Amino acid sequence: MRGDGNNTNNLIRKKRGKFMKNLILTMMFAVITLASTAQSKGDWYVGTGDVADVAWTEWAISPTVGYGVMENLMVGVSVAQADSTVDMEMDFHARYFVKGYFVYVATNGLSTDAMNVGLGKMFTIHRGIYIDPKIVYNTEEKTTNLTLGFGLNF
Repeated sequence: MRGDGNNTNNLIRKKRGKFMKNLILTMMFAVITLASTAQSKGDWYVGTGDVADVAWTEWAISPTVGYGVMENLMVGVSVAQADSTVDMEMDFHARYFVKGYFVYVATNGLSTDAMNVGLGKMFTIHRGIYIDPKIVYNTEEKTTNLTLGFGLNF
């Protein structure tokens, strides 16, 4: 009897995971057809650092702010807090744009021990509203993830 409940829960988790994976892939392919933007000197952006999956059913969103310090180079900071039992974390990141794509580097605080490096593309979906899917490799955990950010560029 107890084993049947675990099998049912595992089946539900697998279905949710497959649905979420398909949803994110569909969203990524949809935005690829939209126009991309490069970051200009003096531009600001405000949005989410990443909407990242923990187990396809739990999501983490980190507010971010960034600034175009020179043509094609954006630097920013993200703030994240998993729950009320842990301290707030501040992550610093930079993006360098080349031909519509960007190379991404982020640190956890000021530490370079656990860095995220990746490749992505920023798409304008409507008058300064952007979405930016990216593939990110975590150097400490040795994992690769798909992440999705969105926000405002002005």
